[in-house]
Amino acid sequence: MTSGTQTDWPIHGRITGPIVMIGFGSIGRGTLPLIERHFEYDKARFTVIDPSDAHKSLADQHDLRFEQVALTADNYRDVLTPLLTEGGGQGFCVNLSVDTSSRAILELCRELGALYIDTVAEPWTGFYFDKSLSQGDRTNYALRENILAARRAAPGGTTAVSCCGANPGMVSWFVKQALLNVAKDVGSDTPEPTNREGWAALMQELGVKGVHIAERDTQRAKHPKPQGVFVNTWSVEGFVSEGNQPAELGWGTHETWKPENAREQEKGSRCAIYLLQPGADTRVRSWTPTAQSQFGFLVTHNEAISISDYYTVHQGDQAVYRPTCHYAYHPANDAVLSLHEMFGNAGKVQEKQHILDENEIEDGIDELGVLLYGHAKNAYWYGSQLSIEETRRIAPYQNATGLQVTSAVLAGMVWAIENPEAGIVEADEIDFRRCLEVQTPYLGPVVGVYTDWTPLSGRPGLFPEDIDESDPWQFRNVLVHG
Repeated sequence: MTSGTQTDWPIHGRITGPIVMIGFGSIGRGTLPLIERHFEYDKARFTVIDPSDAHKSLADQHDLRFEQVALTADNYRDVLTPLLTEGGGQGFCVNLSVDTSSRAILELCRELGALYIDTVAEPWTGFYFDKSLSQGDRTNYALRENILAARRAAPGGTTAVSCCGANPGMVSWFVKQALLNVAKDVGSDTPEPTNREGWAALMQELGVKGVHIAERDTQRAKHPKPQGVFVNTWSVEGFVSEGNQPAELGWGTHETWKPENAREQEKGSRCAIYLLQPGADTRVRSWTPTAQSQFGFLVTHNEAISISDYYTVHQGDQAVYRPTCHYAYHPANDAVLSLHEMFGNAGKVQEKQHILDENEIEDGIDELGVLLYGHAKNAYWYGSQLSIEETRRIAPYQNATGLQVTSAVLAGMVWAIENPEAGIVEADEIDFRRCLEVQTPYLGPVVGVYTDWTPLSGRPGLFPEDIDESDPWQFRNVLVHG
């Protein structure tokens, strides 16, 4: 698949009822052409909802109904119910918005028998910056626990896919493929797992100590970032919100040291910890194939918690094995400068915000994958190296970062249509082979690379450091202190 104009894209399924897309930002606009390509549906019952009419003209161009409204706890039922039930069939709600409660909308969809997907467990507006909440209550762990509580309250039923973008989402499918690749390369004869317990046992058998969601975005703008503008390759609101949450990570059983400002969770599986500092101002050492060793930001993400939880091995009530897992994100250089400017101004976000579209980018790739470390072959990165040039060829209205997200939304939608009564599910729990089959045509080169790099490589340098030389893969060595 090399051309955005080709007409032989596969039809992956039929959506029999109405489609409601909530949010028409960069991800919503990029998802639209993928839905048009890969599904049969009734165009007259496709509605886009967004509080801003900035991109209404694109909806008009595609002959879609556009409703300019901000969904709130008071109006979401009244707005969504008629749209999702219009004309019969099974509706599909594609929630790509900010400041809307994923749980509230997800539960309404299931009441109505409509399929649902989102890319993040999002709260109602105000949550991320609510000073009345404890830091533990502002974490993604707490947001995920809220979704899991909805599942416990109403198991089974209409499918709702929670947190299914590039990450969280696609990276969970990469972890499974990476595990199989490492198992093959070290000569393991363990058959491919068929359930969560089997996958966790395989990761334990291979000696994986942890997983970095290791990303390097090298997309460069044609023009330098102006002062006082937050520039990014995806949602500024989304990035600023998660970046101001506490740094958060799934906490592995091999760890022997914790930062002084680390705090444990008190409810649920307790598989994660958080730090009393913002994730986008917390640096970690990591590795991707193009950049090699690099600093990334330990921004909280749902997958850091769900992956650690999914691969936990229990004996009775005791977790005897669990991998450490966290994001290690080096965004586009303009976004790094934007963060530096924001945190230099006491965390006050710039009034002007700008997402680079595909026409404003000179060159670069978004290299997004998973780094499985601590096993017999040290570390293995597996992921997508999608360039802006490839993106322009194969899909409109988005840059490389966006296409990694929107193609994962497409894959999750296909899986939901094929499995309409699976209940509330996370990306770790759904068919990784089917999802990657749908998504891979949009990912550019998907590669696996081994490296002998560790967080101790080249250390200590000119200055003494508080490092643990007995185990390179301790979080103590990964975290950049000070």
